[in-house]
Amino acid sequence: MKSKVYFTRETDSAATIKLYDAVGLKLTGNIAFKIHSGEDGNQNFLRPTFWKPLADYVGTDTVVECNTAYPGERNSTEKHLKLIEKHEWTKYFKVDIMDAEGPDMVLPVEPGNILEKNYVGKNLKNYDACLIAGHFKGHPAGGYGGALKQLSIGFASTVGKSLIHSAGEYDDQNVVWDHMASNEDFTECMADAAKSVVDYFGGNAVYIFAMKNLSVDCDCCNIAEDPCMKDIGILASTDPVALDKACLDLIWSSDDPGRDHLIERIESREGRHIIEAAERIGVGSSEYELIEI
Repeated sequence: MKSKVYFTRETDSAATIKLYDAVGLKLTGNIAFKIHSGEDGNQNFLRPTFWKPLADYVGTDTVVECNTAYPGERNSTEKHLKLIEKHEWTKYFKVDIMDAEGPDMVLPVEPGNILEKNYVGKNLKNYDACLIAGHFKGHPAGGYGGALKQLSIGFASTVGKSLIHSAGEYDDQNVVWDHMASNEDFTECMADAAKSVVDYFGGNAVYIFAMKNLSVDCDCCNIAEDPCMKDIGILASTDPVALDKACLDLIWSSDDPGRDHLIERIESREGRHIIEAAERIGVGSSEYELIEI
């Protein structure tokens, strides 16, 4: 059967609630709300006020993040928390930096393309289900950022991010990566890390992504290009592969003149390869039914 991806051309907070209902999976227990809180200086990330109505509706008051593995204002817990407060997340939510204290939790990757394990913040153990949300955009390394990137880089600890970016070269908890793997290996490692998180939650996850603020750069960029396309809508699914594939297809089928700039970013980084790599190891399916509501 094809995976179901729900789509609306509306782009406000109320639309996220409508899509959550359409997906039909009611998350219960302690729910982690995984968002991208935005690097300092980034103008494109979706603000906490956009996500607060959905979080209230689903029944969670906690957003979760992990520290980064590159220079910036999010590569230590102290700096990260200050930035999160500056971006007003703490005004509306409790915030859990899941890898603030070690040791990391190590998730197996079974099967994987390259990686055999994935390091995530140990606080992941406190959650029964997850709501993964964000906005679809380009990315300077991975080509694009969507549900699969949130599952992989988003949940990985600093060490986990090092492992993914280096294609498994660094698995020492005292070592941070200092070089980038090939685009193909990087996307395959992201698929591997995503697999481990999907398996951990055992299907107790919903993915909601807004095709707003469509820049070629990620929310992790402190100096990001302004959006190059008009907003398209919001999508939701229980299948992260299908959701990402639907977002890509909407970009490719768009008649917006800015699409070529975003497509060039995705293709030049072999970004679409993550779909193939994730499907190969059972993260989800690229075959989907787009249901407009």
